[in-house]
Amino acid sequence: MTVRSGREFLAIPGPTTVPDEVLQAMQRPALDIYAGPMLQLTETILADLGKLFRTDGRCYIYIANGHGAWEGALTNVLSRGDKILVLESGRFALGWGETAAQLGVEVEVLKGDWRRAVRPAELEERLRRDKAHAIRAVLVAQVDTASGVVNDIEALGRVMKSTGHPALFMVDTVASLGCMPFDMDGWGVDVAMSGSQKGLMTPPGLGFVATNERGREAHRRANLRTPYWDWTFRDGEEHYMKYAGTPPEHLLFALRKAMDMIFAEGFENIFLRHRLLAEAVRRAVGVWSEGQALTFNIAEPGERSDTVTTVLMQGGHDPGALRKYCSRKCGVVLGTGIGELSGKAIRIAHMGHVNAPMVLGTLGVVEVGLQALAIPHGKGGMQAAIEFLGASVQA
Repeated sequence: MTVRSGREFLAIPGPTTVPDEVLQAMQRPALDIYAGPMLQLTETILADLGKLFRTDGRCYIYIANGHGAWEGALTNVLSRGDKILVLESGRFALGWGETAAQLGVEVEVLKGDWRRAVRPAELEERLRRDKAHAIRAVLVAQVDTASGVVNDIEALGRVMKSTGHPALFMVDTVASLGCMPFDMDGWGVDVAMSGSQKGLMTPPGLGFVATNERGREAHRRANLRTPYWDWTFRDGEEHYMKYAGTPPEHLLFALRKAMDMIFAEGFENIFLRHRLLAEAVRRAVGVWSEGQALTFNIAEPGERSDTVTTVLMQGGHDPGALRKYCSRKCGVVLGTGIGELSGKAIRIAHMGHVNAPMVLGTLGVVEVGLQALAIPHGKGGMQAAIEFLGASVQA
């Protein structure tokens, strides 16, 4: 009683599907970590990270996941007792703030709503009240994969500039980099961080931090610096200092191939592909929601991200049962609700190495699951996705 034989579709918001070419890039002998090819590999990756972040500032590579990159960003620019402002719109900016608190930083949360984006006006009001400039940094996630929201980083950056507040503007791009526009220098971001396992199509294990001169100036005063994360150490002349030890060679081979694929496709097509596939998902969910058992977590259409869609389940229907059916019976793995949405939602990821067959296959299985489990839903969600793509992807 199953139709799941064959290749599994991974539709969770990280780690995402790793392309075969990226997996194959790791199937090779190790390099001499002191010789030219390894040095060249590091040099090209650091340069291309700058292109991804769109910054002329410096980039750093950590052997870590996104939580490690959070710590790498915080410890390099903050001191014990500093105050920061965390902009709430889901689980992950809050998690970044919790990391800061454990490091000895005072954390204030600008209370938000898990069903909407951060409001620039609310940030402006709070910064203008901070006459003494006690807030040293403002933290926000561009996309929060728990809620499915996208925050307007450009607008928030304009607020930082218009208020004249000296706080650093720090952005988590783990679920957006390589999928959606991000312009670190153009939007006034001082420190940005990301990870390898989502839009960058590489196995988990690499974290990235980028900083401009304002971030480096704060770094010179910071007393949370520790040997492993320290930018000053990593700026040293010896190659091993770029990694605080042995480089993660095979993950770097994978990342190099993934970057080559990104640059070959081109940013504009990548962003368009993600927008189209995300809208196809939204068209399906919009139809399904007519049955009243499902609805979008993010209320405003313009605030729904192009990398993950979080779908609430109502009326006592169990999202866990739907996830189990899709996985065990059909071979499609959906994301679970996390944080405040634990046990209340499913998440459909559409980021990184993803195309129309993968998204349409995922949507088709979700619709099969809704039918099989007798979960009320509007009929024709899959058809709505097909009609949208048919009209949007011209012959």
